[in-house]
Amino acid sequence: MRVHVESTGLARFGRRSEDLVDLLAEAGSAALEGIGRKTVDALFVGTMAAGSLNDVENVTSRLADRLGLESSAGWRVEAASATGAAVFHAAAMAVASGQFQRVLVVAGEKMTNLPTPDVARILSRSLAPQEQVAGATMPALAALVAQLYAARYGTTTAIFDLVTVLARAAAARNPFAQFQIPVTTEEVVESRMVSTPLRLLHCSAISDGAAALVLSKGEGTASVLGLGQGFDQLMVADREDVTSFRASRVAAERAYTMARLTRKEISFAELHDAFAPFLLIDLEDIGVCGPGEAGRWLEEGAVTPEGRFPVNPSGGLLGRGHPVGASGLAQIVEVSRQLTRESGSTQLARPMRVGLAQSIGGLASHNFVTILGHRGAS
Repeated sequence: MRVHVESTGLARFGRRSEDLVDLLAEAGSAALEGIGRKTVDALFVGTMAAGSLNDVENVTSRLADRLGLESSAGWRVEAASATGAAVFHAAAMAVASGQFQRVLVVAGEKMTNLPTPDVARILSRSLAPQEQVAGATMPALAALVAQLYAARYGTTTAIFDLVTVLARAAAARNPFAQFQIPVTTEEVVESRMVSTPLRLLHCSAISDGAAALVLSKGEGTASVLGLGQGFDQLMVADREDVTSFRASRVAAERAYTMARLTRKEISFAELHDAFAPFLLIDLEDIGVCGPGEAGRWLEEGAVTPEGRFPVNPSGGLLGRGHPVGASGLAQIVEVSRQLTRESGSTQLARPMRVGLAQSIGGLASHNFVTILGHRGAS
């Protein structure tokens, strides 16, 4: 696949006064400026719930009008909280097909304009109907996963606390992140209980924001090496195991196969940590370590910016914020910037040759893995 990231753009995550199209346009304009406003052949837009959250539809046409792209083709893509990754995959395949030479990919969400219970209800629509009827929410199901994981591997909540502390520390270095101040373990422990064992600071925050990039035919420092996606049973109770996400394992295997790389050839990763325990599961699912071993990796400092396998230098979803449609693409933007050494204050000290982004859709029912790097890197 001779496709590479040519430029990137971000609209800061957090509580924003602008509307959804404003945020998408902010990120999209930044990416277009990065290529000197050259012509793009198509516009790919990702939002999870523009109609439900913002009462706005036909987002692709609205954004094309704002950016002056009426002569381009256009699509909107949705895959729950993995929407940003899904729209990237769709755009990359469209360029690889030869149909287009250069495309703009933009993903975003505006969430803070509604009360939290309304947002939780809207997000729960990505769950199985049976779970919705029973009143399940994302935090409640994530807590169930956390309980079972802890029971199986003897993991303490102190490890979940450490995930949040590391995420917020990284986010404090990221000017585009929602949270700019680190937190202590004590602050995590003292935050209110959401659903046992998950406290407020174990959960990603409702946020606004957008991410964008330009994909072009050819090869570069941040070439698309591997793409993978996988499904699992929609209803969590139907799964053979909920302490590991089959959709992530399948997506990772497919991405590694396409890239002709092994996990040991990956330099760093941006992983989907919407809830602190998910980071542990993600590390195991992409093959960084074996089942139940991720906690030890965190305790040993292996995933810090200075560690042997840096994870979420951007702050991840827990630190950067989680505007659901944007997060998957923001992860890929960070991977690209790390590879091109354009990450600014989040730049990892040693040069990175290959990076991986992993994104979760729904309660891990549709997950994506993306690998970027130098062609032939190892």
